[in-house]
Amino acid sequence: MAKPFKRLLLTGAAGGLGKVLRDRIKPWADVVVLSDIADLGEAREGEEIVVCDLGDKAAVMKMMEGVEAVLHFGGISTENTFENILHANILGTANIYEAAHKLGVKRIVFASSNHTVGFYRNTDYIDATAPTRPDSFYGVSKCFGEQLASYYWDRTGLETVSLRIGSSFPEPKDRRMMVTWLSYDDLVEALRQSLFATRVGFTILFGMSNNDVAWWDNSKAAHLGYKPKDSSSQFDASFPDSGQYPDQNASVTYHGGAFALAEVRYKD
Repeated sequence: MAKPFKRLLLTGAAGGLGKVLRDRIKPWADVVVLSDIADLGEAREGEEIVVCDLGDKAAVMKMMEGVEAVLHFGGISTENTFENILHANILGTANIYEAAHKLGVKRIVFASSNHTVGFYRNTDYIDATAPTRPDSFYGVSKCFGEQLASYYWDRTGLETVSLRIGSSFPEPKDRRMMVTWLSYDDLVEALRQSLFATRVGFTILFGMSNNDVAWWDNSKAAHLGYKPKDSSSQFDASFPDSGQYPDQNASVTYHGGAFALAEVRYKD
């Protein structure tokens, strides 16, 4: 049976979520191209490994030859100096989009982040039309990626789903993550719907499971058909509600949690 894609690119394949996705996305393509600057080991069946600095425009262009769709998870995934973020996340994403445009790639799923809206408070319930409020240089870089995706859709017709990933781990690590948790199975389902929906244009999808409490409204992405099946409620006993208001745990005051409280890093 033919697979949907001949060549599907996953950037950031050596990262935490890249490792999770490596085998799970194989049914979608004859060849999964795995890209990172870190060691990915030996290529397995149905894989091609490319060591690529996303800040190198020529290398990105070469890597993307023949690619039909991109899962863009590459770049720095935590707060860092602006200079490092600039190279990996901003220049790197710009190179991905320009190569996709020039080579005729039809769709990108951009691994955005809840940190694009990290300075909203836990009393705020927002949808994809809410203005961005980044909580870090990392969050700023993801806002840039979303705006770049919007530009390429309007200018060239290159479609993107910007998946604002909440907290994708085997289980929540604290009370904030009870709200932002995205199970691995629901992450894969969000990617599947984002890749195979008939028409997505430029869509923002909040990456969260079917948790009891939500800060984000996905109604603007209903056309994707994403229906999460997991819920953080199974971990309720691990994080009992203190009943205090305002919450004394500062990390749950903001959507972005600790990112909103971290010291800003500058390069000397």
